[in-house]
Amino acid sequence: MLDLSAASAADRVYGEVKELILTNAIAGGELISEGEVAQRCEVSRTPVREAFLRLQAEGWMRLYPKRGALVLPVTDTEARDVVDARILIETHAVRTVVASGRVTGELIANLRRNVALHAKVDADDIATFARLDAEFHQFIVSAGHNGVLADFYLGLAERQRRMTTASVHREPTVTPRIIAEHTALADSIERCDADEFATLLVDHVAGVHRIDDVHAVHVQAGTASMTSALEGQQ
Repeated sequence: MLDLSAASAADRVYGEVKELILTNAIAGGELISEGEVAQRCEVSRTPVREAFLRLQAEGWMRLYPKRGALVLPVTDTEARDVVDARILIETHAVRTVVASGRVTGELIANLRRNVALHAKVDADDIATFARLDAEFHQFIVSAGHNGVLADFYLGLAERQRRMTTASVHREPTVTPRIIAEHTALADSIERCDADEFATLLVDHVAGVHRIDDVHAVHVQAGTASMTSALEGQQ
């Protein structure tokens, strides 16, 4: 018979530890033990072990027998890969929306509302700020009405949140920059200027996450051709 209480405990520990990783409460490179987490979550070590195995399978940590779990930091390669994927998907979504004439008042209203909420977030509430940041970009992707790309982008959301949290922790003054750049991105969509959006987006994500300029220019140059290829499949 399935032990539902044990499964529920493992799910809870998994969710709590993952949230601590995404919000940088447990930083990359930090070693944590089953005992510490069990005490913190008020459970036995068994559900903690199950949660750790799941987190390792997803690439968030690496387990070391009798030593604990190492929270894996975001590597430069991972950061560039996430930024590459985001630029391709978001730019494709906006080009699709503009080409089809589907820039709706609802989309613009959602983006404006998100920016307004962003501006009201307390400076110390980095977790909420990062969540709203991810939500802003998800509104854009969803408007493209491509379910496959939207699902793929949703899979990037957690890594996006973690990277944004790390950027804000590293440089708290980046928050007004993010808000201003989100406003500019929304303006470009409202003007139906997909080319301007593509340029602004590259500058935005490369700057916030400190991706080198050469790489950003390379991504920008490749965006149009990749977008054309994607559109050709529709």
